[in-house]
Amino acid sequence: MTRGTHRIRRYAGTASYSGTSAGRSSARASGPPQLRAVPAALQHVVARQAGVLTRQQLARAGFSEHHVRAAVAGRRWQTVGRSVVVLHNAELANEQRLWVAVLLPAKPCALAGLSGATAAGLRGFAPDRVHIVVPHDTHTRLPPWVRLHESRRFTAGDVGDAAGPPRTSVARSLIDGASWSERPRRACAVLCAGVQQRLTTPARLAGELHRAGAIRHASILRSIIGDISGGGHTLAEIDLGPLATRAGLPTPRRQLLRREPGGRVRYLDAEFDLPDGTVLAVEVDGAGHLWPESWWEDTSRQNEIVIGGRPVLRFPSLTVRLDGPAVTDQLRRMRLAHLP
Repeated sequence: MTRGTHRIRRYAGTASYSGTSAGRSSARASGPPQLRAVPAALQHVVARQAGVLTRQQLARAGFSEHHVRAAVAGRRWQTVGRSVVVLHNAELANEQRLWVAVLLPAKPCALAGLSGATAAGLRGFAPDRVHIVVPHDTHTRLPPWVRLHESRRFTAGDVGDAAGPPRTSVARSLIDGASWSERPRRACAVLCAGVQQRLTTPARLAGELHRAGAIRHASILRSIIGDISGGGHTLAEIDLGPLATRAGLPTPRRQLLRREPGGRVRYLDAEFDLPDGTVLAVEVDGAGHLWPESWWEDTSRQNEIVIGGRPVLRFPSLTVRLDGPAVTDQLRRMRLAHLP
């Protein structure tokens, strides 16, 4: 090993650095692939990029194409595409896949959509493929596990300075991830989760949605952002009226004040008179009702209504807007269950 170089050992996707003798003995004991002749100047880059480098980075550190070909032929390294070199020959760890994806295009690129949001901490929506965004008119060959999205409004300025592979802002990642979802329900769930997990705010989502322009699901996403911020319930309640009419119910009484036994006053979204004289209470829950505190209060309120002798039906605002037939069917069957 030449002066100014270090040996790097790879263990489960992490890098550790050692001198010559210690590195050899440890490698023999544990057996993972060992990287050789990595210049000291690249230590920081190798650690930050999980052992995934571009050919340009290697060239700047003094590694010629001959060196790269020799390391690959010797089964010490592996290449991905024309521009990326992985400094081991084992299966790629998840972080390494992310770095490979953003380095392959060799131009401004970032993790995007659910990949970007997951990297920022979003739970429950990890994608099957790595999603990246690049400027419009980008042409590059990618592995099948990478999904490339071209964007006319993407620039290097959209990439944050967080640690790890470059990624778009949380708000943009969530809006992109929602708009790239085929089903509106999942698109809305992505935004709800982003706010519920405290990764962003409704105001930031609204601003990013405005900048995105005419994207898939834009109208329903705008509505659900209103729900999350607490200002969109009225639209869902208005949508409830025509559905109730189709179910054969009369015009509802809306936003009624109810005083509970403890003296607390709360609003009830809608009441319907059923054929046998029973009064049906209907609640339309916006996304804010997913918060634990709101859910506890809603449960208490529903219990009080039922104790008072009234049946209760509850519908998420998203269901009212996207699955009207299901809402109508349940309202109709409630009406039929209360025929005189």
